[in-house]
Amino acid sequence: MKTIQSLIAFVALAASGAIFAQTPHNSTATPRIDARAANQQQRIDQGVKSGSLTQTEAARLQARQDRMTAAQARFKSDGVVTAKERTILTHMENKNSKRIHKHKHNRQKVASKA
Repeated sequence: MKTIQSLIAFVALAASGAIFAQTPHNSTATPRIDARAANQQQRIDQGVKSGSLTQTEAARLQARQDRMTAAQARFKSDGVVTAKERTILTHMENKNSKRIHKHKHNRQKVASKA
């Protein structure tokens, strides 16, 4: 009886290992970076909508976001995003985030149309 239970446990363990072995690991996945880029895009859009970003500021911030997206696409093009490339993207996002904050909280405002 114990040998049957041991055999069943072994087969179940081997099958679960095979399932995990077949799961592909996407080495170009960058979920954190994608989430931050989407968040920063929302911050830019919200700044334009509220008037805390001028059109010039928003255009510059958007250009920086576009450069970061282009760099991300370049890094993904070879099939692998390395740790160094992820560090570069994170650094770019940190700088963009600080710039967004700086421009949204400066004293420049879009004139109201009243």
